[in-house]
Amino acid sequence: MMYAVLSNAAHPEYGAVTIPFPIPREDFDHCMELVEALEIGKVSARDCRVDEISSGWPILGRLEGTNIDLDELDYLAKRLDSFDDGEAAQFQAMTEALDLTDVKDLINLTFCCQQATVITDFSNLEAVGRDHYMNTHGGCAGIQELEALDGTETAILLIDGGGGRVTRYGVVYDNGMKLGQSYDGKHFPAYLYEPPMLMVALTSRTEPEDTKNTTWLYLPAAKAQVERAVARSGINDPENMRFRFVECMLPDEIKAVLDFRSEPLFALNELVQTVTDLSDKDRQKLGSVVVMAKPECASQIRHLAKNLDQFEFCPDVRTPAEYGKFMIQESGHFEYDPNLDEFYDYERYGRQRMEQESGMFTDCGYISYHGTLSMDELMAEDPAQQFQAEQGFQIGGMQ
Repeated sequence: MMYAVLSNAAHPEYGAVTIPFPIPREDFDHCMELVEALEIGKVSARDCRVDEISSGWPILGRLEGTNIDLDELDYLAKRLDSFDDGEAAQFQAMTEALDLTDVKDLINLTFCCQQATVITDFSNLEAVGRDHYMNTHGGCAGIQELEALDGTETAILLIDGGGGRVTRYGVVYDNGMKLGQSYDGKHFPAYLYEPPMLMVALTSRTEPEDTKNTTWLYLPAAKAQVERAVARSGINDPENMRFRFVECMLPDEIKAVLDFRSEPLFALNELVQTVTDLSDKDRQKLGSVVVMAKPECASQIRHLAKNLDQFEFCPDVRTPAEYGKFMIQESGHFEYDPNLDEFYDYERYGRQRMEQESGMFTDCGYISYHGTLSMDELMAEDPAQQFQAEQGFQIGGMQ
């Protein structure tokens, strides 16, 4: 985590705000309110002056006094957050060697700095030689290759060959590295900072389907994150938007129901956020609830997820006998005595309960509904208020 003190260079009298990077999803909307109050942080605009930056990356101090794009700094922070000590030395040494001060260049460096070799300790030339070999072979080498490698000789040849540059982060050899353009200044390359429940590729319908001009959305996301990503894409007309769903970790029952291409993006995001907050057991339960209730859209599924407590779920139960056994032994509704096990008629009890309730078997187990509203009412926009209205009518009028 790093912290940047940001201000409006044109209006220093507005004051400054301290923003954490990467910006946590749960704090994103609030952070946007803070920077917007200073009239900075506009999408695709370098309007945030960095007054001070605090982090474990001393090289980033060269950003102080410059204007940056908020989303670019956030993306850079995410990239750096995944680096190990070796990559940190490579990034910082190459930043100094190339004298980079632009965030766009720093982002692109995160995708290629691994090609460089940085010597921070000359006391172990064997390790230096092995690292250099790995760096010049794409980070991959077989066991036999490494066993046959003379690391010390490799290191000596590297040092004797010259070309090293002394930096505050070690002696760096670029190994012919070229600063690529993975980031074009508008479309951030796909990067899974956190495993998303749903990964969406946004492209324009006017471009070919295999276009590289892709805006990536990782759901769940804060509302402002989705809004900024869409705005950054430059696609203003919703009719011109093409969505491709690359990764989906939603329960299979939900994926079978949804037509992702026709679902509103923000409705999908709200559903994904709700499912993300569920435990693994409740996600399995929700899958069975979806099979039972037959919802038709993301909003209806989200309302079901919000009302899971009105359903009873018996996982891995697929026959009346298994249901009766589960209820007597595991539900907690009865004091089960294992010494009397042979006297329990599990199937009879299971069938009796099933006749008295609304339930069904699914691939995941037995699900039953014990609420007072109909399924359609439960999946409506605000079932809680609807229930209160119905109760009020009953109390004040007909019973």
